[in-house]
Amino acid sequence: MTKAKSEILETIDVDVPVRTAYNQWTQFEQFPRFMLGVKSVQQLDDASLLWKIDIGEEKREWTAKITEQTPDKRIAWTSTSGTANAGVVTFHRLADERCRVALQISYTPEGVVESIGDMLGIVRERVVGDLERFKIFIEENGEETGGFRGTIATAH
Repeated sequence: MTKAKSEILETIDVDVPVRTAYNQWTQFEQFPRFMLGVKSVQQLDDASLLWKIDIGEEKREWTAKITEQTPDKRIAWTSTSGTANAGVVTFHRLADERCRVALQISYTPEGVVESIGDMLGIVRERVVGDLERFKIFIEENGEETGGFRGTIATAH
């Protein structure tokens, strides 16, 4: 039996320039500062990340490969081991000092607890909360903690 995939698409408007929001998002190792349940993200190289998260009492780990990265526009990824997921985050200029961050995630819930949590919208609520915490984090800082301006081209 094939497991059903779930899709989440959420956006948030942030009162910083698109470059600032994008640069901060490239600082993956800072994600635990605003993403609940994310214990660590280790950048292994320009295109590879090791994620460690806690979901209630369960711990999950996976590696992800950045499949596309265009400064100030988008970052796309897919898991290469562990928990199956993929997604893209895009950045849209609304004004000089305001942008929209759109986050789309595709994942496959594992086990009964995750499947029930998914049906109840708990994962979607977590994503919404993470985006809200990102907004607060970057707006309060007023500037990014760093930035990666490299490009990773889509493999064809």
